[in-house]
Amino acid sequence: MIRRWARWLGSTLAIVLVVLIAAALITARSGDRNLYPPPPGLPGIEVFVVSHGYHAGIVLPRAPMGDIVGAEGLGALDAVATRFAAFRWLEIGWGDEGFYTSVPTIASLTLPVALRALFLPGNPSVLHVVGLADHPLAAFPNAELVRLELSASGFLKLLTKLNASFAPGPRGSANELGPGLYGPSLFYRANGAFHLFNVCNHWIADLLDAAGVPTTRLVATLPPGLLLDLRWRAGAVPASRGH
Repeated sequence: MIRRWARWLGSTLAIVLVVLIAAALITARSGDRNLYPPPPGLPGIEVFVVSHGYHAGIVLPRAPMGDIVGAEGLGALDAVATRFAAFRWLEIGWGDEGFYTSVPTIASLTLPVALRALFLPGNPSVLHVVGLADHPLAAFPNAELVRLELSASGFLKLLTKLNASFAPGPRGSANELGPGLYGPSLFYRANGAFHLFNVCNHWIADLLDAAGVPTTRLVATLPPGLLLDLRWRAGAVPASRGH
C-alpha cells in the first residue's frame, strides 16, 4: 500500500513538473534585440526592479521620464512626473485595489483577502507611485533589487505601455485616488483586472517585454521568480549596496 502510494505520488509530481516546464516554455518571450540591450557605445537608461517579498515594483528615473512623456503626449505619465517633480526616482507598482490598499506589509495579509484578489473575477486595479529622493538602494535597504539598462527606444516603449496602465482622469490626466502606503506616495485608478494569471509581477514582466527585455510570464508569477528570470535570461545585475 505504501509503495503504491509512493508510486502515485512520484507520478503525480513528475506530471506536475512536466506541465510547469511546458508552461514556462510556452510563456517565455525572447525579447527584441533591436531594443535590448542598448547598442554598444550608446548610453542606456538605468531602471530597477525591487522585490518587497510578496510583490514587486519597478523604479524609473524621473527626469528622463519627464522629458520623454511630455514630448510624446503621454498625458497620464506627464501628470505623474509633474506631480512628483521634486524626486529623482519613482517606484511604481500595480495591483488589486482591495489587496493593495489594505495590505501594506506581509503581516497584514489574510487568507480571505488573498483568495478574493486571486480568484474573484473583475477585480478593480490601482497603481501605486512613490517619490524617492535617494537612490533606490538607499531607499529600500532591506529589499532585493536588480538593475537593467534599457535603450532609449526600449525606455519609450516601456513608458508608452505604462501610460496605458493609468485609467484616464480629467483631460486625459492620471486619476488620483489618495495617499499611498509609504513615503510621499499616491494611488491612481488603473486599467486591467487583477487575478491569479495577471498579478503585479506579470505586469512588470509585460512592461519590460515592451522594452525588449526577455521575460517568462509563468516564472514571473512570484517576485523571486521574476528577479531570477531577469538575472538568468536578461542579464540583469543584482544591485550592489556599494553603488
